[in-house]
Amino acid sequence: MSFRSPGAGRAVRLPRRPRLLIPVLIAVVAIVVLLLVFSGIYTDYLWYDSVNFSSVFSTMLLTQVVLFIVGAALMIAIVGGNMVLAHRTRPMFGPGMFGAPQGADRYRVALDPHRRLVFLVGMGVLALFTGSSTAGLWRTWLQFVNRTPFNEKDAQFGLDLSFFVFTIPFLRMLLNFLFTAVVLSIIAATVVHYLYGGFRISSPGGVHATRAARAHLSVLLGVFVLLKAAAYWLDRYSLVFSDRGKVFGASYTDVHAVLPAKGILAVISLICALIFFAGVIRPGGMFPGVAFGLLVLSAVLIGTVYPSLVEQFQVKPNQQSKEQAYIQRNIDATRKAYGVDTAKVTEYSAKTDTDASVLQTEASAIPGMRLLDPSLLSPTFQQKQQIRGYYQFPEQLDIDRYPVDGKPRDTVVAVREIGRPPDGQRNWINDHLVYTHGFGFVAAPGNKVDSSGLPEFSERDIPPVGDLGDYEPRVYFGENSPDYSIVGGPQSARPNELDYPQQGQAGADQQNTTGQVNNTYEGKGGVSIGNFFRRLLYAVKYGETNLLLNSNINAESRILYNREPVERIQQVAPFLTLDRDPYPAVVNGRIVWIVDAYTTSDSYPYSERKSLESLTTDVQSSRLGVPQVPRDEVNYIRNSVKATVDAYDGTVTLYAWDESDPVLKTWEKAFGGVVKPASQISQALRAHLRYPADLFKAQREILTSYHVTDANAFFSGQDFWKVPEDPATGKSKQPPYYVTMKMPGSDTERFSLTTTFVPNQRQNMAAFMAVDATAAAPNPPLEILQLPSTTAIQGPPQAQNLFESNTTVSTELNLLRGGGTDVLYGNLLTLPFGGGLLYVEPVYIQPRAETSGKYPTLRRVLVLYGEKVGFGPTLGNALEQVFGGTVATPPEQTPDQTANQPPGQVTPPENSSALTSALGRAQRAYDDSQKALSSNPPDWKAYGDAQTALKKALDDLAKLKGGTPVPAASQAPVPSGSPSPSGSPSGSPPAGATPSPTPSG
Repeated sequence: MSFRSPGAGRAVRLPRRPRLLIPVLIAVVAIVVLLLVFSGIYTDYLWYDSVNFSSVFSTMLLTQVVLFIVGAALMIAIVGGNMVLAHRTRPMFGPGMFGAPQGADRYRVALDPHRRLVFLVGMGVLALFTGSSTAGLWRTWLQFVNRTPFNEKDAQFGLDLSFFVFTIPFLRMLLNFLFTAVVLSIIAATVVHYLYGGFRISSPGGVHATRAARAHLSVLLGVFVLLKAAAYWLDRYSLVFSDRGKVFGASYTDVHAVLPAKGILAVISLICALIFFAGVIRPGGMFPGVAFGLLVLSAVLIGTVYPSLVEQFQVKPNQQSKEQAYIQRNIDATRKAYGVDTAKVTEYSAKTDTDASVLQTEASAIPGMRLLDPSLLSPTFQQKQQIRGYYQFPEQLDIDRYPVDGKPRDTVVAVREIGRPPDGQRNWINDHLVYTHGFGFVAAPGNKVDSSGLPEFSERDIPPVGDLGDYEPRVYFGENSPDYSIVGGPQSARPNELDYPQQGQAGADQQNTTGQVNNTYEGKGGVSIGNFFRRLLYAVKYGETNLLLNSNINAESRILYNREPVERIQQVAPFLTLDRDPYPAVVNGRIVWIVDAYTTSDSYPYSERKSLESLTTDVQSSRLGVPQVPRDEVNYIRNSVKATVDAYDGTVTLYAWDESDPVLKTWEKAFGGVVKPASQISQALRAHLRYPADLFKAQREILTSYHVTDANAFFSGQDFWKVPEDPATGKSKQPPYYVTMKMPGSDTERFSLTTTFVPNQRQNMAAFMAVDATAAAPNPPLEILQLPSTTAIQGPPQAQNLFESNTTVSTELNLLRGGGTDVLYGNLLTLPFGGGLLYVEPVYIQPRAETSGKYPTLRRVLVLYGEKVGFGPTLGNALEQVFGGTVATPPEQTPDQTANQPPGQVTPPENSSALTSALGRAQRAYDDSQKALSSNPPDWKAYGDAQTALKKALDDLAKLKGGTPVPAASQAPVPSGSPSPSGSPSGSPPAGATPSPTPSG
């Protein structure tokens, strides 16, 4: 009899892991990934459809899909086919073919049961990477199949330039693909043959291979060498992109050594390929070994050693004469590719003195020029026109032209964009449903300021008031718009969007007690998200459940995103490179953003390659932030397209500006109908188009050296220029300036873009360059006034130094700084004038205290002609000091009468000489007092006399300003560290000696 516990003797069953868990997890992950991919693609389609550029989306998507499929299929066919072939030609008795089993057999035994899975996974990964890489080259493919002739031939081969710009990049892409496929096939086939006994490596006997393995690998190596022959042949044409010589492009060595060497190497590679193919019918390793050795030896001797010998012993001893023809090719091609070949160079004597009556006559037109600096005035616009803290202006304002008294005037412009909600009010509803848009356009004529030095706004306030008439003021699409906003709704619904702050009592139809006027968007911009499916997709896109749950989103709601002008244009025209500085304009009752767009290439024969980023970087570009588009190396650029974005509904319009550009024609074939002809540009829009700053910056950088058109002079490089540093900051390069001016020999002023050049290693002026910026026609010629090298005319840095070292100027600037303010220098404008050069620089003051409410105001104007410096409260006053006589001040420019005093104290213009005298006496007294203090021991008698003189000068200044004399008690104490006089233990100066106030710098 035995006793057993129940269940004894039976195996204990442990709970098994659910068999469906892993498949379910895989399915869930796959669904999530597919949903993310689908939401991204479909929402992109909806966006392109909303801006009527769905053809661009479909063309890009179809091209990328086809390239992905073709690239993946070809790679799988080539690599996978060779793996299958290697497996099928394996020896029947592989493991024992060449003796005892080796380590490879263990790998084969482990791998063989899973070889199909491994093969499929490997091919899948290979297809994914290859397809993605190939799809990313869609631009190269589209340019190749839609290529347009330049109808110009290169200097070396006599081929149309389109072969180098469009065909060579495609052939390179094709060769790289085939090289990759063949190399991967060789590696994969070698591994399969090794694993399945096709060959073995043994120490005593070397490599033992079956006939099939040897034949297979010989063919693959032969194909590789055949591709190498094709690459050598293509390299002949790629010599026009060589950087071996003095300049970019084929050099003497390239043409006379490398070019024939590449042809010889191509023939040798073809012969070696045939030798490898012979290994199929003739066993043994001798022929492949000979072919490989011949290939390596010829590549070293013919491809490397021979060109090096030619360069060392023929070219370097006589480089100038040998390279002359090829430098000339580079000069001609670079000037053509950057559009500077039509530049007009005029010798300009740049006189420093001329007849006073001539100067006075010409000076009468100068006071109407722009003084307001758009790079400094953003805080001023912010303080005077922000209205509410949730509005903002860009850090860098823009220059445009608007009529003042019937005449176009340079105007500083900006739009009042929406910022973030007030502190403490940030939430999803406020961020995306309430604070949705900016409001209003702000403009100030560039030569008009009020008595306080503030701009006289010609368009201002909310609702807008000014000279521009009625226009749609709402800015839903701008440079600082939120990433996305939900707008729109039925007319009967209560508006949610903040439109603008309420002013006074609401009207009978606007019962508003919240202190704001609300609005409902009625434009056509954005994507409709009225149905649940679209809301779900956008909730996935932005990872935001509120898009599904918020009750304010209704059947008529629209989502606005991709709202920055540059971003929108880049999306619809990915084949263009965009200027980094969009600017707003009021055109036909709408605020529109105008953006200049470029077609570029890095494959123009012989043209110098430069980084577009470095070409266009100056002290001003740092204020514009990081560029929104890639700015890679280029050696060809055209301003081929003018683009606009409607600030209310986001409509994007592209106009062909340079319709003769072959690169633009190529893209128009690829994306038919997306670019409108220039004839459709309205006159109202044309009035606001301008020559683009980034193109001008690139051209001026090229012209620092390529203004030299003689190859011998270019080789020596002694006449090269550079762009001067910004005088106001001493940093980076001085930016070009938009200004209305008159060029020598012209009877009329015109809106121009200007810059200056100085010689290398020096700061005196070398040349002045301007271009007609009115955009009357594409590609206007650059105009260069070249100064003789024997004339030492001050360059911008030297002009700035003359301003600051002038006694009168430094005295007044010290007094300006002494009131707790900083002095800011505006843009230093250079103008051809009276046969010489005139410098004009506005001077601003700004409170030194770090407060959010400080802003600069225009207080003085500096003028320099030759060695004569003028410094006055208005431009007219400064010009009178330089040229004598009376210079008429136009009525639109209000004289600044409060440059040195607080509001309410006015300095009459007739007291300017007395003011200057008092300032000079104050400066001398201050200097005498500092000298007395610095002596050892201090001369307290001289110090007291100087203080008495300083007190008298300050009292005179106070009377001239309409104020009261300065009390002695208000003077500052003796500087710390001064020794005490004997008998004065407190360290104070003797009675009656008043320490001087120190004009703070």
